[in-house]
Amino acid sequence: MLLEWWSYPLLFAVALVAGLVDAVAGGGGLITLPALLTVGFPPPLALGTNKLQSVFGSSMATWHYSRSGVIDWRACRFGIAMTFIGALAGAWTVQRIDAGILTWFIPWLLGAILIYTIVRPELGRDKHPARLAPGVFFVAAGLGLGFYDGFFGPGTGSFWTIALVLLLGQDFLAATGHTKVLNVTSNFASLLIFISADHVAWRVGGVMAVGQIAGARIGAGLVVKKGARFIRPVFLTMVALTIARLAYVALTRSH
Repeated sequence: MLLEWWSYPLLFAVALVAGLVDAVAGGGGLITLPALLTVGFPPPLALGTNKLQSVFGSSMATWHYSRSGVIDWRACRFGIAMTFIGALAGAWTVQRIDAGILTWFIPWLLGAILIYTIVRPELGRDKHPARLAPGVFFVAAGLGLGFYDGFFGPGTGSFWTIALVLLLGQDFLAATGHTKVLNVTSNFASLLIFISADHVAWRVGGVMAVGQIAGARIGAGLVVKKGARFIRPVFLTMVALTIARLAYVALTRSH
């Protein structure tokens, strides 16, 4: 798909901002996907190209968190496998049925997360004992959230972060690092399905990937430097914006 020349620097800048935000608290797709639709991409091509560029941002954030000792690879490797399987199934399914069935339900679930996080200011500040065994957690969350990310996507990072905090007892810093690992897993699995359906614009995705890498490097560096207290307000903001975006989409579809 050919675009006007000015679209490329614009999409690069959009991806840079999205990469930074996504590395901190998730929600970068709220920025990049509408931008791709605005420049004229049809929805399937926009979704596939968005997955391509987001893989690079998530990978850069994961690499930085890993170097900083935030990620326990041994603990989450089973979750990676489950998430990959779930995301493949979700991306395959979305090619065949309408993901719009989730547009009314997900904002309510995110709203509950937002309210709970606000009324529990100590949430994610420190580690606490896990409420589920890691194996049980990663089967349920990996398959479920992997499928959701491949099928629909918005809010996946928020769901992962809050699940890791509440059920595995991680603080916001560790949860953010492990969320990136699982995000890049589901993004890559979904991307394979979109590539097989020829729903990826490689040139645009490549330009945005460079922006994502730069933004994710900055964002991950801020998180490691400033810690859990920095993540919380950004996390709350992105959850609120995700709710607003999904509510807007749901309302416009109903009219």
